[in-house]
Amino acid sequence: MTDNAADVRGDSGPGVAQLVASRVLDVPDFPKPGIVFKDLMPLFSDGDVFRQVIDEIIKHHGADSFDVVAGVEARGFILAAAVAYATGKGVVPIRKAGKLPRAVFSCSYALEYGEATLEVHQDAFIAGQRVLVLDDVLATGGTAGAALDLVEQAGGTISGFTVPLELSFLNGRDRLTPRTVHAMLTV
Repeated sequence: MTDNAADVRGDSGPGVAQLVASRVLDVPDFPKPGIVFKDLMPLFSDGDVFRQVIDEIIKHHGADSFDVVAGVEARGFILAAAVAYATGKGVVPIRKAGKLPRAVFSCSYALEYGEATLEVHQDAFIAGQRVLVLDDVLATGGTAGAALDLVEQAGGTISGFTVPLELSFLNGRDRLTPRTVHAMLTV
C-alpha cells in the first residue's frame, strides 16, 4: 500500500488517488512469474473506502449520464453492481467466454500475459442505451477495448469508462483513444 501522497495521481485528483492507493496490495508472481498483480480486495473489503470510491464514480460521471452499468468480469462486477444499486440503474455483466447462457457477441484480445475472450448477451442493451463501463484495472487496454467494443456491438452507447487503477507504463489508455478513460489512481 502506498502512503506517500506526493507519489500518487489520478483523474479525480490526488485525494481520491491516495484513497485508492492506500488499499492496493502488490502480489508478486501472480498469475504468472514476473507479473505483479495489483490486488484491490482490500479496497472492496473496507466499507468506508469502497463507498467513497463508488460515490466518486457516480460524482465524476453524473447519475443522469448513463442508463445502465456494465461490469467486466470479475472485479468490475463488484463496482458495477454497487454503482447500479446506488443510482437505481440496471447492471449488465461482460463475461469470460462460455459463461453466458443465451446468444452472445464475442471479442478476443491479447492480455499482458496471454489471450482471452469476452462475451455479452446480444440483447443486453436497448439500441442507443447509454452504458457506463467499469473494470478494476486498466493495463494494456485489451480487456477494456474488447468490453467497449462489445457494448457498441450489442447496441449500447458508451457514456463513460472508469477503473480505480491504471498501470500507465502499459499504455492501455493510448489503445482506447479516442475514448475517454477515468482512472482514479494512475501508477
